[in-house]
Amino acid sequence: MEKKKELSFRNATIHYTEEGKINQHAVIFLHGFTESLDIWDDFSAELSVDFKVICIDLPGHGKSDCIAESHTMELMADVVKAVLDKENIEECVMIGHSMGGYVTLAFAEKFPGMMKGLGLFHSSALPDTPEGKINRAKAIEAIEKNHAGFVMNFIPDLFAPANRKVLENEIKLLIEKANTMTTEAIIASQKGMMERQDRRYILEKADYPVLFIAGKQDTRVPYEKVLEQIALPKDSLALMLHEIAHMGYLEARDKTIYAVKCFVEGAY
Repeated sequence: MEKKKELSFRNATIHYTEEGKINQHAVIFLHGFTESLDIWDDFSAELSVDFKVICIDLPGHGKSDCIAESHTMELMADVVKAVLDKENIEECVMIGHSMGGYVTLAFAEKFPGMMKGLGLFHSSALPDTPEGKINRAKAIEAIEKNHAGFVMNFIPDLFAPANRKVLENEIKLLIEKANTMTTEAIIASQKGMMERQDRRYILEKADYPVLFIAGKQDTRVPYEKVLEQIALPKDSLALMLHEIAHMGYLEARDKTIYAVKCFVEGAY
């Protein structure tokens, strides 16, 4: 049974869930920008049969408070570490979707001895390009003016065109949940992603397996850039989805659950 939990971090509340086996074979799921831990419900249900599964609302998302003007990847990694400390977890497989992948890499940099496996789920070890930083600055301006309008345009664009009608209800739900975030929280994450570092060296020196899930129609994390990074770790596994964009956990639900489950089983 899933347990909803909280902890205090810098006088702010961080919300997370714990489900599954009471052992040290832990799987940590981190969501992406404007998402919440709810995106992992199907994954948690599947993996909690054999593993302890922790899903975390990152700062400013879901039911977790905003904790800073900029939610850097390093700061959010410290939040994740605080959750793992509370749960007495000493090692884990960590899977991050999009921004959650950036946080996972920052966590692996700060706490390498805790990693049994690392998953980049439509994510990348690259920093923002100069053009990407300009686009984030423009996004921040748009959020300040009308954050609901930004969300309405942003989320559907994460899906492959052919999937937008099929997943219309899921998209509406993502928009509704994203609109519960404050303007400050959305901007804090944009600033944090803008400041993130190049962490390809984390992939190069990883002594644990790395999973890549990528969509050929992904406009946020270019497919070609992911292909280049697959060659960096000593032990890589990849699921390349040709008809999928950035939201494989919905666009290719069964395939991605199966890939993650096989990866976690292999890592342990």
